[in-house]
Amino acid sequence: MKRKKKTRTQQIKIKARKTLRKKIPIKKQQYVVDTSAIINKFLPKLIKKGLKGRIIIPNAVMAELENLANKGKEEGFVGLEEVAKLHSYKEQGIKVHFQGTRPNEMQIRYAKSGEIDALVRNIAKNNKAILITADLVQAKSAQAYGLQVIFLRPKYKPQKVKKKGFLSFLKR
Repeated sequence: MKRKKKTRTQQIKIKARKTLRKKIPIKKQQYVVDTSAIINKFLPKLIKKGLKGRIIIPNAVMAELENLANKGKEEGFVGLEEVAKLHSYKEQGIKVHFQGTRPNEMQIRYAKSGEIDALVRNIAKNNKAILITADLVQAKSAQAYGLQVIFLRPKYKPQKVKKKGFLSFLKR
């Protein structure tokens, strides 16, 4: 059986992941979470492993989750549900706070260029908080700015399902 040779991009990503922190601090800290960490349901797992302190959810992240939900995307609803569940972890030493501005039109337009990610990083920087993300580019950018990062690699990426249109049904 042939092994697939790793592409240059895959090799770069593997190397980039090696310098990212995965350990969870035991003492109470402040954490800022981005959209990727929320929709991948990482926070309950981290809390079970001992994460304690203040979890700051940027309003830009909430806007992104709301936008996804309004478009009927599952990730949006999953994310909003995960945020709602965070309030039930008070007993485990978790405090949930929302902070920051909602993205403006320009930031939304250039979200794929990193504008929303920059809002999230600024909140982490201003609060001297640890950024929790499942986005490799966000993690490396935050690290480049001197922020502490907990990077959690998603286990899988959802496969895009091709929807069969009405015309494909007629072609049978």
